[in-house]
Parts: sequence; C-alpha cells; structure tokens
Amino acid sequence: MTALAAPPTPPPGTEDRPRRSVRRGGRAGRTMHGGRLSYAILAVALLISVFPFYWTIVAASRSNAELAKVPPSLLPGPNLIRNFEAVLAEADIGKALLNSFIVSGSITVGTVLCCTLAGFAFAKLRFRGRGALLAVTVGTMMIPPQLGVIPLFMLIAELQWVNQLQAVILPGLVSAFGVFFMRQYLVQTLPDELIEAARVDGASTARIFWSIVVPIARPGMAVLGMLTFMAAWNDFFWPIIALSSQNPTVQVALRQLGGGYVHDQSVIMAGTLLGTLPVLLVFGLLGRQIVGGIMQGAVKG
Repeated sequence: MTALAAPPTPPPGTEDRPRRSVRRGGRAGRTMHGGRLSYAILAVALLISVFPFYWTIVAASRSNAELAKVPPSLLPGPNLIRNFEAVLAEADIGKALLNSFIVSGSITVGTVLCCTLAGFAFAKLRFRGRGALLAVTVGTMMIPPQLGVIPLFMLIAELQWVNQLQAVILPGLVSAFGVFFMRQYLVQTLPDELIEAARVDGASTARIFWSIVVPIARPGMAVLGMLTFMAAWNDFFWPIIALSSQNPTVQVALRQLGGGYVHDQSVIMAGTLLGTLPVLLVFGLLGRQIVGGIMQGAVKG
C-alpha cells in the first residue's frame, strides 16, 4: 500500500488567517453600545427636556398660594380637577379646542397637499421660469410676517371674515418652507426613471402624482404635517387679531385665564396643560410613522 501524501504545509505566517477573519466577522456582528458617559449625557438631556412639562403638571395640580412658597413643592397636588373646573368656568375651552382642531387640521391638510403638488412641480416637471419662481418662493421666507398683517386684516375685513375661522385658515394653507421642503425631499427620493416609465405606459401627470409621488413622499408629508399642525396649534399672533373671545382658538382662550389683581398661576397652568395634550397626542400618533419613514429612506439610500 502506498502512503498517503501529507497535506501541504501552509506558508509561514498564514496559519492564523482564518481565525483572524472569524474574529473580524464576530466583531462586525456585535451590537454597538455607548459608554457610561454617553448614557449619562442622554439622561441629563432627557431630564432637562421633560422637566418643563412635569412642572406644568405640578403647577396645574397646586394652588396659587402653594406655588408662591419658597422652595415650591416638586410633587403633584390634589387640585388638578378643581383647576380644570376653574378653566372651564373662566373660558370656553371646549369651543376653543374644537376651533383649534378645525383650524389646525384644515391648515395641515391644505399645506401638505398644496406643498406636495408644488414640490413635485419644482422637482420633476420642466417649465419656463421654474428657477425664478422657486427663488421668489424661497425669498418670501425672508419677509417678516408682521409686515403683511395690516393689508391682510384689511382684506378679511373687506370680505367680512373678521371673527370667523376662515380668516385664520386661508392665509396658512400654503407655506414657502413646505414647498421648499417637499421639493428637496422629492429630488432625493423620486427617480426620474420611474416617472419616464409611467409616461411610457400612458399615465397622465395627475395619475403619476397620486399613484407614484404620494406613496413615495408619504414620510416627508408626515413630517411636514406634524410641523404644520404644531405651528398652527401654537399660533397666537394672527388669531388674536382675526378672532375674538366669543370664537377663540386655544391660544386666544388662554389669555382669559387667571384674571384679577393677582394672576392665578395654577389655573393658567391647568389651561396650558389642556392645550398641550392634543399636540402630544398628534406627535404620538405620527412619531412612529416619521421615524419609520426616515429609517426606510436611510436603508434605500
């Protein structure tokens, strides 16, 4: 019988190469963890961010005399329901919340739809004067909104819209920031080849927008919708001019709280808490879609 040939001896210095590659693969598969300093910084940032809302809850559940103590108590008190009742008695918060939902919802829907249409046109359609129109649109962001208050009020007074919700809704249906934001988003996420393929199949511009652009732009539309809703809900400057205490939004109604020689800070904080909860609800509903859309875009990119 012939002896089997011995396996070739590997060159010197290469015996541990497979072991090194395994080690590298193991390192690549491990989960990255931050150090203690990173978690400490995040914890401090979280506390600083949450403390104003927590203090609003504490102040809304205390009396005005308890808030005047030095140092004040940092624990919630038993007067939350009583302060809520005082808010409802001093201002028509129910009607104000309904008006704010109508105004903020209408402005959000109109802004998202109009800005997505305009952003698609500026991003993917070819027409004369596109660059100049985009420059003018972006340039309007540099004009202070206070400069247009007087002519805008004269216009709604001529239309007899004073103290009506359409006086607050219509001026906010389109924003230059929203047009620029959606234009930049569609430039990055909507490929030209997809539009050309739809043109070859005979799709019209309207069909392309509803069937192709809207599904792709949904994450950007969610972000724009959340920002628009929060801005419209918290707006005070124009509603206090166009509306009155008989037909207010939440921010206008809060101005009526805590009146008297000494302002009742606990009642004001209770009204502020009522006005803040819907914004937190909207953010909670749209937050997962926003984060999911951003992560999906990052994976596709």
